[in-house]
Amino acid sequence: MIHPLAGKSAPPSLLVDLAGLERAYYADHPDPSLAAECVSFGTSGHRGTPLRRSFNEDHIVAISASIADHRSSRGIDGPLLLGVDTHAVSIPAARTAVEVLAARGIEVWVAASGGYTPTPSISHAILTFNRSQTRSLADGIVVTPSHNPPEDGGFKYNPPHGGPAEEDITRGIEARANELLRAGVASIGRVPYERAVREGRVKEHDFVTPYVTSLASVVDVDAIARSGIRIGIDPMGGASVGYWGPIVTHYGFNATVVNTRVDKTFAFMPLDHDGKIRTDCSSPYAMANLIALKDKFDIAFGNDGDADRHGIVTREGLMSPNHYLAAAIDYLFSSRTAWPAAAAVGKTMVSSSVIDRVAAALGRKLYEVPVGFKWFVAGLHGGTLGFGGEESAGASFLRKDASVWTTDKDGILLDLLAAEILAKTGQDPAARYRAIEQKLGASAYARVDSPASAEVRAKLKSIRPEAVNSQTLAGDPIRALLNKAPGNGADFGGLKVVSDQAWFATRPSGTEDVYKLYGESFRGAEHLAMVLSEARAIIRSATA
Repeated sequence: MIHPLAGKSAPPSLLVDLAGLERAYYADHPDPSLAAECVSFGTSGHRGTPLRRSFNEDHIVAISASIADHRSSRGIDGPLLLGVDTHAVSIPAARTAVEVLAARGIEVWVAASGGYTPTPSISHAILTFNRSQTRSLADGIVVTPSHNPPEDGGFKYNPPHGGPAEEDITRGIEARANELLRAGVASIGRVPYERAVREGRVKEHDFVTPYVTSLASVVDVDAIARSGIRIGIDPMGGASVGYWGPIVTHYGFNATVVNTRVDKTFAFMPLDHDGKIRTDCSSPYAMANLIALKDKFDIAFGNDGDADRHGIVTREGLMSPNHYLAAAIDYLFSSRTAWPAAAAVGKTMVSSSVIDRVAAALGRKLYEVPVGFKWFVAGLHGGTLGFGGEESAGASFLRKDASVWTTDKDGILLDLLAAEILAKTGQDPAARYRAIEQKLGASAYARVDSPASAEVRAKLKSIRPEAVNSQTLAGDPIRALLNKAPGNGADFGGLKVVSDQAWFATRPSGTEDVYKLYGESFRGAEHLAMVLSEARAIIRSATA
């Protein structure tokens, strides 16, 4: 059901009360006996809102102390690089974290002049620091709920490999943080922020310049500049707002940053499909402002709150993330001649099977993993993966010389790749994808979120292949029933059912009372509807 105001400006009544939100962050205290108010690390750290006592100062004190314990246990004694996005409670949460970390003797690097820091910039900076070290290692925290609504907060940890923390690490941090919450956080030591700055426990760092100047090692920025293509850029009020100007200036792009506004209510954002404000750059509703300008540019793009996601707008409109991933993979593995022949294509189990066909056509190994970018970290770091991408518009890839760029998603990078594709081939990514469809087949793809109780979600998370009694899926023989990823054997946390011409996958949300249903068919939209209908019947039977 699409909200009647989807794609339109938010009325004042839907804007968050910033003062009330900050009061709730400091004044309200979670009840650790309630699961909804405890620390919970999903695929991208802990997220919540002060308005429901799921993201309050107590949480950040406990998580920061737990991360300090983790660092000590692993012998991590270099600086901790702290990134912050533009959400309203990100700066209060960052200040809280600094106070706890400083009390534990940890040197914290923050952006110079109070700037905002995209997730990929932190990943890049961690890797850059650690590449030059033989002893002390850096790690990082990014305070962001990604594309979530303005009232939300998020807190994620990146170990010294620069990417999202592995599950064993996040489980440990979560368990220790909840233990501290139950014991009461008042006894946890803190150093007032201003004192930490005075005493040199907090150091300002220029994250922007090294990231910007290094882009030439991963994207053909000279070709983009020489082509003169007209580029439109919308930071969407997120952390990339302080990066796009320097990128355009440094490389001499013919580009316009169409919106440099930062407003913590995100009042300038069109409402998403459900009437909520999100910086979801894969949503045509949230991207309505940039889509309306598409005829003014040859290519345009946007980013979410922490710039780890990309949204590509061509003259045809907003590209499906799956379509862009397929086009990007096809281009990169055809053009990056220094990449080793063994470098694989990484995708999640719920990303389009068009990617499978592209990888096969390129003669590249496919590495299929569960949802979460953490599964690509080792491959990108070691160069066994040339590319890793998710259907939710997150990806990264190797430098031109096949060395690691980032081990976290980089929306800025994928935006610039779209410009490179157009500049060097004369064909935008949408046209390139159409050529892929003509050669390898067109698909219909959908993702649907449906309400689900905690009991249903628990059953879905542990669902077994034996729960499927049918031998066919929408008329075709079932070829595979998967609750583990083919690439690495890791638990999917749900089930994927595959035929030769279609598939569906289901998994419970880790943060909302819904289950996610994904499906794809190479027989068209009507066949996809049959696939999803049969999937719902299987889910009902398995969770009854």
